[in-house]
Amino acid sequence: MSEPNGSFRSDNLLSNEVWLQYVIPDLLEVNKPGRVYMGVGPEQNFTYIAALKPAMVFIVDIRRGNLDLHLMYKALFDLSKDRADFLSRLFSRRRPEGLSAASSVNEIFQAYASVAPDDALFDRNFTEIIADLKDKHHLPLLDEDVAGIKFVYGYFGQYGPDLTYWMSGGAGGRGGFRNSPTYGDLMVATDANGTLRSYLASEESWNVLKSLETKNLLVPVVGNFAGPKALRAVGAWLKQHHATVSAFYLSNVEQYLNMDGIWMDFCRNSLELPIDENSQFIRSYRGGGAGYGGGSLNQGIFPMAVDLKQCQGGAH
Repeated sequence: MSEPNGSFRSDNLLSNEVWLQYVIPDLLEVNKPGRVYMGVGPEQNFTYIAALKPAMVFIVDIRRGNLDLHLMYKALFDLSKDRADFLSRLFSRRRPEGLSAASSVNEIFQAYASVAPDDALFDRNFTEIIADLKDKHHLPLLDEDVAGIKFVYGYFGQYGPDLTYWMSGGAGGRGGFRNSPTYGDLMVATDANGTLRSYLASEESWNVLKSLETKNLLVPVVGNFAGPKALRAVGAWLKQHHATVSAFYLSNVEQYLNMDGIWMDFCRNSLELPIDENSQFIRSYRGGGAGYGGGSLNQGIFPMAVDLKQCQGGAH
C-alpha cells in the first residue's frame, strides 16, 4: 500500500498536542466500536484507539520514519506484559520496584523519573525488537528500517520520559529543546473534565493496543494523503473486507496540503474510504492556549461525509 518515503519538518517522535484528549467525549457519542480507525503520526493515535476500540487500525504518514516508529512500538507491545514493563523497554530503564498492573499512570511515571538509562538494556531490547519483527511476525524488514528503528529507539533511550517533540532536532535542523510537553506530560494529561484518557492511563487501555499489535491489526503505511496510492489502497482493502472507517485523525496535515495546493487530491482520495454518517475526521487546528508548543492546537470532530461533499462529482 505504501508510497516512496517523503519528508516533513521534524522527526515527529511524539505528539506536542496537549489538548488531544478533550475531543474524546464527543467522539464516543458517535463512535461505533469494532470499526476501523485511521490516523497519522505517532503515539497520540494510541490514546484515540484506546478510547474507540476499533477492530483494526491504519496509520498513514508521509515519512517512512513513522513506519519505523510504529514497528518499534509493535514489538514493544508484543514483548511486554504490562505498562511498567512496556515503559522499561521503551525507555531502556530498569523497572522500579513496587510497580504493578494496579499502579496509576502518575505513580508509574513518577517512579521512572529518577531511573537512569541503561546502555546494556538498550542493546538487549533492540536485539529483541528486531527478532520479534523478523522471526515472530516474519516482516521483511529492509536494512533501512532496521537502521530507522534504531535511530528512533535511541532517542527514547537517551531522554526517557523527558523526551519531547523537538529533541531529535528534526529533518529541518530545528532546535531540539523548544518548549514542548514531555512524554510523561502527555501520558498524565486529562480531558476537560479531568478524566485520564491516555493509552497508558490504565491496563485496560494499554491492552487495547497490545491486542491489536500482537495480532498484526495495526498497520503503518507510508504515503502522502494527497498521493496517488496509499489512501486509495487502504480504501480498496477496507471495501473488500466490508469494513467502515469510524474516525480518521488528520492532526494538522491539511494545513500543509493547502499550502501545497493539493488538498482537493486528498479529498478525492478520501472518497475511496468506506464511511457513513458516523464516520468522523479528527482535526487539529490553531486556537487558544499558551505555554507548550502544542498548546495552540485544539482538536475537533467533523463528519467525513459532509466534508467530502466538496470534491464529489469530480469538482476541482
